[in-house]
Amino acid sequence: MGGKLVVGNWKMNGGLVSNQNLLSALVDRLPEDVETAVCVPYPFLAQVSSLLSNTSIGLGAQNVSEYVEGAYTGEVSAAMLCEFGCRYVIVGHSERRTLFGESDSAVARKASAALASGLKPIVCIGETLAERDAGRVREVLERQLAALGEDALLAAGNGRLVIAYEPVWAIGTGRSALPEQVQDALACIRSWLASRVADARKAKVLYGGSVKQDSAAALFALPDSDGGLIGGASLSAAEFVSICEAAGAVSRSSDLGVKRSNG
Repeated sequence: MGGKLVVGNWKMNGGLVSNQNLLSALVDRLPEDVETAVCVPYPFLAQVSSLLSNTSIGLGAQNVSEYVEGAYTGEVSAAMLCEFGCRYVIVGHSERRTLFGESDSAVARKASAALASGLKPIVCIGETLAERDAGRVREVLERQLAALGEDALLAAGNGRLVIAYEPVWAIGTGRSALPEQVQDALACIRSWLASRVADARKAKVLYGGSVKQDSAAALFALPDSDGGLIGGASLSAAEFVSICEAAGAVSRSSDLGVKRSNG
């Protein structure tokens, strides 16, 4: 699993001045043993790429076209994102699925396009409240995973694929899933990957769903948690730093436990 990965998703927020203030407050304050990134709206890619140059914070976008190039007005290709220095791109966020009708197959095609250009796709999956109440969590997660192509599975084994579990009912609602609910879902994802990928532990599996600084430590300490996809809290420098520090503390504690057991 390696170290934790914490990614901030700014969603449709930001401005030239506020972006500079936020990132200035983040640089040099994030723990070195945590991999961090921010996924920002398209218009701010150039600005944020410049502000993050010579830092350890990765740059990502929030969506990508499934098409390489051509007459697709309003679309942005993976190659274009790479030109701005993007390392990550979110695909299949629950808001894209529910508000803009993105299907499992469309999400899979976007993930493939990202991989083909050298980006790391952060593939979001998760169930609605109705699906959870109906006892269909595993069914939904496995259906969304099964839509991914062979290239995505190969990428998972090479550590180039990130899966973010985000229960739809916990996105932007302030309501976070219970740690045991999260672990059950993360274990389901890990088990599904392990049955199809030689080294499934190389694939990062994150939790996203109203993660706050007071819940981060418990969520990051779960056996199958590799970090988090952070929404609203990533717009506050103090809160995002606290969440990343919680991730670092969990990683260091885990490493210490491993050393003791091996010593």
